Amino acid sequence: MMTSVTISTARALALSAAIASFLLGVSFARAQTPAQTMPPPYGPPITLDAAKQAMSGAEGEAEKNKWPVVIVILDSGGNIVMLHRRDDTQLSAIATAEGKARTALFFKRSTKLLDEVVSGGGAGMRYLALKDFVPLEGGIPIMIDGKIVGAIGVSGVLSAQDTQVARAGIDAIGK
Repeated sequence: MMTSVTISTARALALSAAIASFLLGVSFARAQTPAQTMPPPYGPPITLDAAKQAMSGAEGEAEKNKWPVVIVILDSGGNIVMLHRRDDTQLSAIATAEGKARTALFFKRSTKLLDEVVSGGGAGMRYLALKDFVPLEGGIPIMIDGKIVGAIGVSGVLSAQDTQVARAGIDAIGK
């Protein structure tokens, strides 16, 4: 009796391993397609002057729309360079804005993309198990000369509006 159970278990495990290997191979093959580009490398930390330009642009957009937001700018090492909380902004926006910036920096992509992955459900839900992961639109890596020098995160209004403020900050760098 033990032998037939052991043989059945071994066959089931072998079949499972074969299927998993096939699926991983397909996933790996897709990951290697030429259409997919590698994310940009990290560069030196954002300078204080560039961070001030980004903050000024972001605050200008928030002020123009009368949006109570928190704006956080991190350097390429994940350290806070600037954090501004506009009047009447909810306190939870502080941690959320920092989390959005940190997530954009660590994943080397806009948090909007990660928001879409998680919102899609299924396998995307596994990202929610990650520590300090904030998959909400409003965090964007800051790139200068093709390298990620930091990230900006904004929170306090609707996520699309947070992104609008963050984008205005990035667009102000070098102007």
